[in-house]
Amino acid sequence: MPSNQPLSPPPSAAPRATRRQSALRLLAVALSICVSSPSIGTLHGQVPAPPADLAPLPDDPATIMAVVGQSPILWGDIQPKVDGRIQQVLKEQNLKLPPEQLAPARMNLARGALTQAIQTKMMSESFLLEQVGTQAASKRREVSEMMTSRARQMFFENELEGLKEKHGTEDLTELDAKLRETGTSLRARQREFTDMMLGHMYMRSKIEKDPPVTIAEINTAYQHAIDTYRHPAKARWEQLSVLFANHSSREETRALIVEMGREVYYNEGWKELARKRSEEPFAADGGQHDWTSKGSLASKPIEEQVFSIPLDKMSEIIEDEQGLHIIKVLERKEAGVTPLADVQDEIREQIKKEKIAASQTAMMQEMRKKVPVWSIYPDDVPGAKPLRPTSIATGPAADSDYR
Repeated sequence: MPSNQPLSPPPSAAPRATRRQSALRLLAVALSICVSSPSIGTLHGQVPAPPADLAPLPDDPATIMAVVGQSPILWGDIQPKVDGRIQQVLKEQNLKLPPEQLAPARMNLARGALTQAIQTKMMSESFLLEQVGTQAASKRREVSEMMTSRARQMFFENELEGLKEKHGTEDLTELDAKLRETGTSLRARQREFTDMMLGHMYMRSKIEKDPPVTIAEINTAYQHAIDTYRHPAKARWEQLSVLFANHSSREETRALIVEMGREVYYNEGWKELARKRSEEPFAADGGQHDWTSKGSLASKPIEEQVFSIPLDKMSEIIEDEQGLHIIKVLERKEAGVTPLADVQDEIREQIKKEKIAASQTAMMQEMRKKVPVWSIYPDDVPGAKPLRPTSIATGPAADSDYR
């Protein structure tokens, strides 16, 4: 007789499908880190399909993906990183996926890597431009060679030692082979180090790491945000409760709360009695209610007493819709405004962050004016102009502006 139960997949199919989904989710996380453009973000861990009108990724590593100032960025500069990251995820998940499933991830990772490479190159180009000003091209080459030589020396003195230690080898050939397994190479790391070093030097010249903040600025910010520093009255207290729902009559409920009040007044400690006999949600904590703002309690009769009776004195029996209660207020703070002295360090740090962010924005705007950018994905970089993918052998060609 045929069964009405649905057919089950083979035992290994479900775990493998789960691993496949996990791999795609990990690739989606990689995309969210690498891709800066909101238009190519991820949603619910799914790898988004690239827009249909995007230029396809090239096969030739010599294809020019972007031109930043006078410097080209080749597909061969970013392709090893992209494919290396994908292979790393697949290896970790022990999966093999067909190229068509990997295509959206590969495209988005490539766009993210290209955007990062363009931004780094823009900063290094801006630094070199500031060094030579309007001098001849020969002067630019001289400065570029000098800075590259200095960067190379720093790479071999500092960065290289860290790479050797990380990969457990002193042999440069073996180190290069290990780097290539991760989608890079010794030469690529050296180029990246040079661009990053020049970029950091440019950033340091434009962005003050610890900008000064005056007392007047702190006071102005405090006054503008004064409402955020206002706080309502607060109190903390301990409580005993007997709930109507747990007993057959109001008389029984009242008799129990009176008995508990006598016990805590004459003999037993509040916390011990609350844990044994109280019926409110905080009974397990000894009836202790931590700092609570006025206006936030569901029981208005309790709140009225919390913010009115003398400290360290037992209240009369309080009745609300839930039951009968006795409280003792331990500490209370009146409503007011947090003094400037208590928050000035916090405000100072916030103003510093805002100044640094403003400097970064100004720096990016200045770079876009100084350094023209052409890209095969111009929408990913503000101000970039379109570039038709061409091999470095034939030279780049823009749709209209690049010459």
